[in-house]
Amino acid sequence: MKGQASTRVDATPEAVYDIVSDVTHMGELSPECYRCEWVGGATGPAEGAKFKGWNRIGRFIKWTTTPEVMVADRGKEFTFKTSQTIWSYTFEEVDGGTIVTEGFEITSPFTGFYAKLLGRAGALQAGMEQTLARVKTAAERA
Repeated sequence: MKGQASTRVDATPEAVYDIVSDVTHMGELSPECYRCEWVGGATGPAEGAKFKGWNRIGRFIKWTTTPEVMVADRGKEFTFKTSQTIWSYTFEEVDGGTIVTEGFEITSPFTGFYAKLLGRAGALQAGMEQTLARVKTAAERA
């Protein structure tokens, strides 16, 4: 299962990348991830860096992940993988602004099956749209 969402932001690709790749602020951007911190000596986005993320759906469903950064190319792409999903952000410069696209691909067949069964695609789509709206607000306010 895959999905993506995009929005235009009135800021440079580098400025938008800096917001998205600072995972310590993801709790302010994502409706599902409420906290992240770099782990294993990592202090920022770099290929191979890891961070821990705390997530929730509603009041009772909570879990953590320890993603690894796959791509950290400032102003172009920020991609990380969990044990079951690859998340990516790409940044395209357009007319004095940026088109930022967030996407996911569930790589675990088991998780993908249950995600489809439970109708998770709609929630993930809505979550990406909400995250990008918050990224847009943060970048345009800076």
